Amino acid sequence: MYIIISGGGEVGYYLARMLLADDHEILLLEKDWRRCELISEDLGDVVMRGDACEARTLDEVGTARADMLIAVTGDDEDNLVACQVAKHKFNVPHTVARVKNPRHRPLFEKLGIDHTVCSTELILAHIEQDLPSHPLVPVLKLRTGNLEIIEVKVAATSKMVGKRLGKFKMIPNSLVCLVVGKNKAPQIPNDDTVLEAEDELVCVTESGREDELRAILSGL
Repeated sequence: MYIIISGGGEVGYYLARMLLADDHEILLLEKDWRRCELISEDLGDVVMRGDACEARTLDEVGTARADMLIAVTGDDEDNLVACQVAKHKFNVPHTVARVKNPRHRPLFEKLGIDHTVCSTELILAHIEQDLPSHPLVPVLKLRTGNLEIIEVKVAATSKMVGKRLGKFKMIPNSLVCLVVGKNKAPQIPNDDTVLEAEDELVCVTESGREDELRAILSGL
């Protein structure tokens, strides 16, 4: 694949190095000439000084034949613009943007960026299960339809502990599809499945109804 990377910071540099090791054709665009020189000492001529937000620059590096553009600068606005130009002017089939501020993610998705990666959300997802105020962790938002896959941990104080799953009335278009316990094998649940403290439930629900599902599965 021919992959263009916008941003020669630490993320862009290591990403380029790993993709080169997988034999992809890589071009890394970086605005700072000092950073370009530093990267070129290791990666060679795959780095070029330029601004991926400028259509002229993208034209010069052959973006029209690129399979993917990945924007990983430290500026959300620059990453959005680079992906927008690549997708709408050069018809790049896959665009990936780094997002620092989680509040910006819906805008990126609304404007058609194919994939977004938010390091803040990734870190939060790893620690939320240990925070009493956050028993619900988003796992995956399906791009087609209006569904999300989420994970809920059953707290020791939950009213669900010791009760059958069928006792709880779920909201429409929601489903508990997997129960993972500390001392038992993962299982596909049914109405007779008895929930225990610290069970982790993998669920599917409609986007925007997470709080309702949190209230039911937390036994509030």
